[in-house]
Amino acid sequence: MVNFDNYLKGLLKQIFGSYQLLTRLEDKTGDLEIIKKELAKIKGLLQVIINKLNSVDNNSNDYVELLFASDAYVKNYDFFREIDTMSKLYSDDPHRLQNLRQTIIDSFNDEKLIEKIESLMEKL
Repeated sequence: MVNFDNYLKGLLKQIFGSYQLLTRLEDKTGDLEIIKKELAKIKGLLQVIINKLNSVDNNSNDYVELLFASDAYVKNYDFFREIDTMSKLYSDDPHRLQNLRQTIIDSFNDEKLIEKIESLMEKL
């Protein structure tokens, strides 16, 4: 199980790194592509976590909470349509970039996903 914990911690660190990058963007030209890339990375890593946690026989409360929050995020949030629309019309508008980026950041606080990721990284 130690190998799985290390593997999971590595995935969580990558997600948290992408999240931090999103929080530090300054809403400049070109940031929309960074947002799109990092969001795709996060969603892909969350899907990997969901698949792994579903296949592991471990009923740890931390794992169950992470699984629930990750699954809810993947099912409930899809910003790619908005990103595609913005890329055609408003990719240079800093206010629209800021609003989209802030909405994405706020979405990580639903189900306290980012808190669960930080907490579990510290425990592993």
